Amino acid sequence: MKYRIEKDTLGEVRVPIDKYWGAQTERSRNNFKIGEAASMPKEIIYGFAYLKKAAAYTNCDLKILTEEKRDCIAMVCNEILEGKLDDQFPLVIWQTGSGTQSNMNVNEVIANRVQFIKGLKIGINQFINANDDVNKSQSSNDTFPTAMHIAGYKVLTEVTIPSIEKLRDTLHTKAIEFNTIVKIGRTHMMDATPITLGQEISGYVAQLNYGLKALKNSLPHLSEIALGGTAVGTGLNTPKGYAVKVAHYIAEFTGHPFITAENKFEALAAHDAIIESHGALKQLAVSLNKIVNDIRMLSSGPRSGINEIFIPENEPGSSIMPGKINPTQCEALTMVCAQVIGNDVAITVGGMQGHYELNVFKPLIASNFLQSARLLGDACLSFDLHCAQGIEPNHTRIKELLDNSLMLVTALNPKIGYYKSAEIAQTAHKNGTTLKYEAVRLGYVTPEDFDNWVKPTDMV
Repeated sequence: MKYRIEKDTLGEVRVPIDKYWGAQTERSRNNFKIGEAASMPKEIIYGFAYLKKAAAYTNCDLKILTEEKRDCIAMVCNEILEGKLDDQFPLVIWQTGSGTQSNMNVNEVIANRVQFIKGLKIGINQFINANDDVNKSQSSNDTFPTAMHIAGYKVLTEVTIPSIEKLRDTLHTKAIEFNTIVKIGRTHMMDATPITLGQEISGYVAQLNYGLKALKNSLPHLSEIALGGTAVGTGLNTPKGYAVKVAHYIAEFTGHPFITAENKFEALAAHDAIIESHGALKQLAVSLNKIVNDIRMLSSGPRSGINEIFIPENEPGSSIMPGKINPTQCEALTMVCAQVIGNDVAITVGGMQGHYELNVFKPLIASNFLQSARLLGDACLSFDLHCAQGIEPNHTRIKELLDNSLMLVTALNPKIGYYKSAEIAQTAHKNGTTLKYEAVRLGYVTPEDFDNWVKPTDMV
């Protein structure tokens, strides 16, 4: 491999000659060979591109950067956002907790790419400088949390929320469609009084609605950005009006309502906005896990399980048992839920690492948050398409289980009392007979009374 020599404040560094990154990126690449290469989420890199472009426009408006440099920086930022430079960001998340080297990675790539486009030598700052121009009015301490919020907000609103809403809408349609199908309810995994299949599914819809509400309620805090706080939140080395103006540009470029954080000290030292949003993602993961496990059990069998609903048969389920079909979409989504809940632990611990004026677990928090948001979105979309839309009731099995249930005896409570009703149910269970047979045999009701009083459709 051929190299060029670049310099930073610590001296000379050999950098691969075909790469746009510079000395600080190369140092980090060699010092943190931890985990998979290029593991910094692309959403974070794109978040940086938005904010670097916005900073260039703001600095130009405030007369501290030329229009030529602004346009050059913006041009390369657009290339980054188009995915043309994805291979230029090799750093892992396991680096400095402020994400300083990722900030410099973006600065160096932008500066050297500008040099290349203008026909100048890469690594020699003849026209534009990574620190003095691309990073003007910025610090890693306010750019990285800004990139986190941009990335997180975009994924939540563009991927996660729409996907969960799509699944919610499908389940809502099923709840209406199945609202007259009476089935046996279950509590403690045991038979209970009747419920309609639609009522059962409506509970799932409500869970998702509450989770979506919690997630959307977290967006205003997430829309506040730290840019303008620089090193410790004081805004040192920024021109007057910078923080508000740069947030305006970020909102314009992203199409999302970003505003400058009311308190930059909080924005740098804590990540409570992300903790709050991920708490809502965890809530949704808990809800989805319950919903999907219900669907898995309701469709179990087909001969030996509950088998009250049919779900789509997507692929063979066994390499040894011919004809076996498994609830694979349920399994995939519940694994995603487990991952999200695990990520919440890591994010919570990361959020606790705000020491004085800076939180130093930023890359960890960002990576786990983005993974959760995208996984939930993708998994809900997959589950909706390959499972939820195809759910159908097994009318024969539903009626069989309903008619055979002992808990229909609950309808007799107001007529003959709890203890006589319990005796009927326990005797029927012991003898393997029906409720009606034992109720009449014990002399507690007439056949006509039983038929009039025990009507599953009246019990829902």
